[in-house]
Amino acid sequence: MPINLQMPALSPTMEEGTLAKWLVKEGDSVSSGDLLAEIETDKATMEFEAIDEGVIARIVVAEGTENVKVGEVIAIIAEDGEDAGDVDAAPAANKKSEKPEPEKSEERRTSERREEDKGGDADGVDKREADQRETAVAPSPAPAPDSGDGRVKASPLARRLAEQKGVDLAALSGSGPGGRIIKADIDAAQDGTAPAKSGTAASAAPALAVASDFDIPHSTEKLSSMRKTIARRLTEAKQTIPHIYLTVDIQLDKLLKLRSELNATLEPRDIKLSVNDLLIKALAVSLMQVPKCNVSIEGDQLKTFERADISVAVSIEGGLITPIIKSADSKSLSAISTEMKDLAGRAKDGKLKMHEYQGGTASISNMGMFGIKNFDAVINPPQAMIMAIGAGEKRPYVIDDSLQIATIMSATGSFDHRAIDGADGAQLMKVFKQLCENPLGMLA
Repeated sequence: MPINLQMPALSPTMEEGTLAKWLVKEGDSVSSGDLLAEIETDKATMEFEAIDEGVIARIVVAEGTENVKVGEVIAIIAEDGEDAGDVDAAPAANKKSEKPEPEKSEERRTSERREEDKGGDADGVDKREADQRETAVAPSPAPAPDSGDGRVKASPLARRLAEQKGVDLAALSGSGPGGRIIKADIDAAQDGTAPAKSGTAASAAPALAVASDFDIPHSTEKLSSMRKTIARRLTEAKQTIPHIYLTVDIQLDKLLKLRSELNATLEPRDIKLSVNDLLIKALAVSLMQVPKCNVSIEGDQLKTFERADISVAVSIEGGLITPIIKSADSKSLSAISTEMKDLAGRAKDGKLKMHEYQGGTASISNMGMFGIKNFDAVINPPQAMIMAIGAGEKRPYVIDDSLQIATIMSATGSFDHRAIDGADGAQLMKVFKQLCENPLGMLA
């Protein structure tokens, strides 16, 4: 029996993906574990492995196809002994069920004819009732549909006013139920604020200007699945999570000295610690010392995690991905450094596995290498906090009641105020500052 090969869900948030490249062709024999295709998900480009054995009988979805829904059949595998040529090219699983629109009842048709026939001859009571209904606040505009016989759907009052004022109903979008044109739409047309119906000459005046309106030279490219997902998730995060931001200035001189000494001892092992490696460790230890910040809010439940898994923001072509250092609070600095270099390298090559970037209890984002002094990062749900790291720079700084020059770094914590109180967030920032300024504490 032929086996339908379906678009896999390669991440918990994946709803659709791009079939970037086929690694097999029709007629190829495949076994369990063979690589079949490269699929661009909402996070990265990942390889798709075969589970079943057989022959690729048909490739249903061509490579390069975008917006392929999870579960959609992308290829068919013929099992041993089956004739690949007998397999249908378009399996039924891909066909959308098409249900005929139910016929309108005779009572409903009669009611609609009566409504359409009212026109300007409706009695005074009907007119007053219609006027009162249309002066109420109308919902957001929708395109005015045809009534089925070529006539634009509009209320009797709107038709009378349009005729009196010389307004073309066909050029308007209706804001009434089902896109019906009402009195408010006629008034807006008189003021020049009515939205034009798409496809008409009036559409030449959009509500929002775009760059091309000003003849500015530009290029255009289609958003990738990753960029669309980033845009959607960041919008949701800012709209649904009440962010609170807390900033501290941290003296880095002791941390930089310790890093230099450790690197000298690690040189024979070809390990070189970065400042970010130490900051990952400091954040993880801080979360364990202030467990009220190592949390996640899900519905009416608050989860408190028993280990600190730190998601580290890594910039890649086309977007951002956050590989995870699991149990960073209990790992050595050398282990964190080695693991981070491996994860970052594979992230930029699009080779991360799902479990390597899904999860995490908190995040860290470092833009210090770009000279950014400080910034407020957006929380990555379902996590409840993210630490934003700025550049370390020489600044005047008061040390032992005297003004001196020190290497200072600003760090800003973004906290989900639904899950983390301001005082608890402040406590985490205090502990993080102390560990960075006295780094031997994170190694004890």
